[in-house]
Amino acid sequence: MPKILFVLTGTDFWTLADGTKHPTGFWAEEAAAPYQAFTAAGYEVVVATPGGVVPTVDRSSLAPEFNGGQEGADKVAAVIASLTALQHPVRIEDVDLADYAAVFYPGGHGPMEDLAVDAASGRLLIDALDSGKPLAVVCHGPAALLAATKDDGTNAFAGYQVAAFTNEEETQSGFADKAKWLLETRLVEAGVDVRTGEPWVPNVVVDRNLITGQNPASSAPLADRVLKELG
Repeated sequence: MPKILFVLTGTDFWTLADGTKHPTGFWAEEAAAPYQAFTAAGYEVVVATPGGVVPTVDRSSLAPEFNGGQEGADKVAAVIASLTALQHPVRIEDVDLADYAAVFYPGGHGPMEDLAVDAASGRLLIDALDSGKPLAVVCHGPAALLAATKDDGTNAFAGYQVAAFTNEEETQSGFADKAKWLLETRLVEAGVDVRTGEPWVPNVVVDRNLITGQNPASSAPLADRVLKELG
């Protein structure tokens, strides 16, 4: 069975500008929807995190208001509970890219804390980009791109068109004035061509083998695009 690698944040907090540690992790829908799509298509999902720690789901992402009501929340929670690979992650440092058909980075605020500065993840991203295999990243997941620094000090994704959680969405979510830095701003500073869509509406951008989504609603269409690229 071919495998797809999910690279998730290993932290359960996000440090705000005032030093407060805001509880977070990965966003449920952004793992659940692609997991369902990939497994239904016959792929095995393997999870990797920094140091191989068991990832934490952001409890807010299981709330009814973020899942279209209680029924939707229950469905997402059930999918996360069934994703047994979450309990047995491998270390990013030990990943052999040759074992995987594609690489996928879900979001949540967690990547802003750890993957944005994780050198092993940065190397994996560069290798995945160079491999030509589908590399998919969604919502706050593109924070990980900030760690993909080449030997000459430039970002490997400079010049690439990318969708990511926007400053407008961060403002509407109530965190823009609390964050140490904003994802869209930092990506632009790194030379990434951020293509913004309407807030909270699916927006998937494809540039070569890089497939990116703007927000949680982009997760399912992003997964569909990955499967299309895999043929």
